[in-house]
Amino acid sequence: MKAIANITGSATLQLVDRPEPFISADDEVKLKILRVGICGTDREEAAGGRSKPPAGQTDLVIGHEMFGQVVEVGKAVTRVSVGDYAVFTVRRGCGKCLPCNMNRSDMCQSGEFVERGIWGLDGYQTEFAVDKEQYVVRVPAELEAVGVLCEPLSVAEKAIDEAVRLQVARLPDAPASLDWLYGRPCLVAGLGPIGLLAALILRLRGAVVYGLDVVDENSARPQWLEHIGGHYIDGRQVPADKVDDSIGRIDLIFESTGVAALEFNLLDALAQNGAYVLTGIPGGDRPLEVQGAELIRRLVLANQVMVGSVNAARDHYQMAVEDLAHAQLLWGDHVAKLITNHHSFADFDSALHNHTSDEIKAVIEWNSER
Repeated sequence: MKAIANITGSATLQLVDRPEPFISADDEVKLKILRVGICGTDREEAAGGRSKPPAGQTDLVIGHEMFGQVVEVGKAVTRVSVGDYAVFTVRRGCGKCLPCNMNRSDMCQSGEFVERGIWGLDGYQTEFAVDKEQYVVRVPAELEAVGVLCEPLSVAEKAIDEAVRLQVARLPDAPASLDWLYGRPCLVAGLGPIGLLAALILRLRGAVVYGLDVVDENSARPQWLEHIGGHYIDGRQVPADKVDDSIGRIDLIFESTGVAALEFNLLDALAQNGAYVLTGIPGGDRPLEVQGAELIRRLVLANQVMVGSVNAARDHYQMAVEDLAHAQLLWGDHVAKLITNHHSFADFDSALHNHTSDEIKAVIEWNSER
């Protein structure tokens, strides 16, 4: 079968042949890959950045934002049936720590996990994939057009869920409301796919959502945000350390820019008792000057919490499926407009090395009729 592989540590991408995987255990599921999303991690790998091939290989089949259809199941499988749409999760546990043995490898304690298409395990930019039932999530047929968004949405689901759980646990008034987010001002910094999907979650929870980026208001991302009821802030006109002057203090900040200076400057906008969750990973190693004493004073005296979040568990994927269904009921095909670029797998090199200004989410099509 065909697959897109990166020679680790180089910018070389190639279409390779791999043996078609087969079911070898009763608890395995085989998917025909329909489409796979492209994200910043994929483009970093394609540029020669961080990745690790499986043991004994010099290249890695990339791709982790997948969507497929079940073509075969082992006799013990009950979660999905042949013909169902489904997704596989990304991370596989170390087998040593308790979280991994609880199917919570997103919270691995040893750091010895592997990730499909990223670190030590071939990914999903290929025609077929086989994995254990514990890593599969069924996607209803009515979500076929947006199912490929499950993985990036799961990352946002986990981050927001963690932040809310922290607030409910530590704030005495939080249990008095049905949903802590309802009616609260929330800021999403960085309107890439994960940022926009975070905005979608927050709007579904009834939050007042502001989105911060540095693009024109009439461009694709701000327009997508405003259609779901969000409010756009142009960071070129409103600097990060002046956001609170423009819209007031924010109860929850969701950061997905990966720009370290911005991440720290946004703390000025965080409200008393507020929560700040970071999902963006800064690149490079340039030193950053931070007013450390002022930062610590603010966090302590204002009872603020700052937490990092990465990856997601199967339950977060299930939350993603449910929220996609809810969003599609509210906003119809607008959700699918988040996917702006569809590429044939034969066009992989251009898809991974080029990024147009109007692109939000690009996907590579494998076996679909699109």
